[in-house]
Amino acid sequence: MSSQELAGTESAETAAGEAEAAASGAESDASDSAATEAAAATETDAASAPETPCPVVDSIEQIGSKWRLVVLHELLSGEARFNELKRETDANARTLSRVLDDLQETGFVDRRLEEDSPVATYYSLTDKGESLAPVFEEIDDWAHEWLAECNA
Repeated sequence: MSSQELAGTESAETAAGEAEAAASGAESDASDSAATEAAAATETDAASAPETPCPVVDSIEQIGSKWRLVVLHELLSGEARFNELKRETDANARTLSRVLDDLQETGFVDRRLEEDSPVATYYSLTDKGESLAPVFEEIDDWAHEWLAECNA
């Protein structure tokens, strides 16, 4: 059974259960009390649960795609025009445009349009984007240490 079929089955079961509960009338005070206690227990469990690596996951979601990393790394060298980035990263125009829009939206990249002839669009890192420089240095150090062994 596919995940879509499974979701549809679960939705149908949930709807049938809700209709049955509505048909049987209002629930008793005892069941309301039990539901309230169960909800309180769930909240307590959630509060005492260990922290998830949410900041790591959130960070990877913002910068973790191959093309985002390539563009961010390239822009560490300074401001670049769209065609320069395209040439240096080997990305196709559609991918590069999408990645630059994403990076601009998340605050890593600034876009500057120069309307003099010829019209040109320049991209540069924001302070947020530049703050990734030490991260790239660490990744580079790690790669030299560990990936060199794989290539030997």
